[in-house]
Amino acid sequence: MICFGRTRRHEVLETIRRRTVVEDVRVPVPIGTDDIERQLLAYLPRSYSGKANASADCSKSKVSAVSAVSDCRTTWIRTDKGDPHERFRMSELLVSGGQVLLPDLSVERVDVLLDRDRGEIVDVGDVGGGDDELDASGGLVIPGLVNAHTHVAMTLLRGYADDKPLDAWLREDIWPVEAELTAEDVRTGAELGLVEMLKSGTTALNDMYFFMPEVVDAVEQSGMRARLGYGSITVGRDEDAAREEMRDGLAFAREYDGAADGRIRTAFMPHSLTTVGEAYYREFVPEAREAGVPIHLHANETTDEVDPIVDEHGQRPLAYAADLGLLESEDYLAHGVHLDDSEIDLLAERGAGVVHCPASNMKLASGMAPVQDLLDAGVPVGLGTDGAASNNDLDMFDEMRDAAMLGKLAADDASAVDAESVVETATRGSAEILGFDSGWIEPGANADLAVIDLDAPHLTPAHDLVSHLVYAARGSDVRHTVADGQVLMRDREVTVFDEQAVRERASERARALVERAE
Repeated sequence: MICFGRTRRHEVLETIRRRTVVEDVRVPVPIGTDDIERQLLAYLPRSYSGKANASADCSKSKVSAVSAVSDCRTTWIRTDKGDPHERFRMSELLVSGGQVLLPDLSVERVDVLLDRDRGEIVDVGDVGGGDDELDASGGLVIPGLVNAHTHVAMTLLRGYADDKPLDAWLREDIWPVEAELTAEDVRTGAELGLVEMLKSGTTALNDMYFFMPEVVDAVEQSGMRARLGYGSITVGRDEDAAREEMRDGLAFAREYDGAADGRIRTAFMPHSLTTVGEAYYREFVPEAREAGVPIHLHANETTDEVDPIVDEHGQRPLAYAADLGLLESEDYLAHGVHLDDSEIDLLAERGAGVVHCPASNMKLASGMAPVQDLLDAGVPVGLGTDGAASNNDLDMFDEMRDAAMLGKLAADDASAVDAESVVETATRGSAEILGFDSGWIEPGANADLAVIDLDAPHLTPAHDLVSHLVYAARGSDVRHTVADGQVLMRDREVTVFDEQAVRERASERARALVERAE
């Protein structure tokens, strides 16, 4: 839904054609699909669809108001006094008054100017200006965190099944209840997870699950950035059903890549090397390459995954994966816990990424990933929470601390997986694996950031703010969250969902889901 209809749009265009100069007037202009005024359209912002929350009825809006920027996801153009050729300007947001984490991980007290139309950072420094301002006083402005592997709708299964190893947990608890999921369950669970991530400073995610068009809709409404894919599984299916499962995954990747004005990208996501048969990889991996989408899957998460591949194929899992046509530079694996030196070398040689999920790996007793070895070898490493059913939250601050602690234990070295490396994996590292121009604060990067409130006992004194991000900060310390230049949470209030309504729907959906499964 767009906020103003065709009639209103044509009134605005007619006003502009007449070169009317209006004193300090802001006119909301949605983008239509008709091809008129090409030169004008080059100046206009991209459109955003969907209502932000239950209180904003965009379809009935007829008056201009600054609040409509956040409520209806509409950006403004401005007509100013003076030269009519100067009446177009970008819509800017100034993030001011705080300290900023720069790409070299130094911290300086500077402002950040965002272009909301293009969703990019314009300038960093003593810049001033801006049509709107976001107060970062007493805070630290950081790149938005990037959750590079999750199953977001599994928030409905938070606390449903705990204290079991992965294989038993999946086969005895998770897969049976997932068989009862409906599209509306997934939509509601996704909304709950997106709210949770926004409230803890995450601006982008990678999600593998089912009923993925529902996740697309939720992500589009959220304003976040995402790489999405359907988790195809062929084990336990006859040949026709298995092939259809793989076709569904590829069809989703083709159809939805570039959705939400480019904020949503897709990937082909076969579940793992043990849950998808060899023949199906050999048939569909070439089609994914032809479609131009990356491939994401679980790999080497437990010894129960590794050993059967070695026994059946006589080679390590990643050598088998390479033989199947996987592990190209755009591909990325979740977990990578049980990797030997040959597999680490193979990843480094081919440029494929690994997403570390320390909390899930600890909870399921999967093992300790060799993160420092991966970093030393030059393998791209990102960070993810996995699903809320095996974590049990989606807080990337928790994940950063877990990554640092577990990485030191795995390496038997207190200097391993240091705070700087962990912040890199949670921001730039994850973003680069997913193909996003975010994860750092500098001109030209995506305008994705979070403001951390430093006014807290556990963040005092401020000897080293990078250390605090990893070892002391919490998701609840996030004051503001911005993605694509839009303020998605301001002063702890999410602007794109009715949080209370989402929580109530999720509780009811989760209760009904478990009743059906049991």
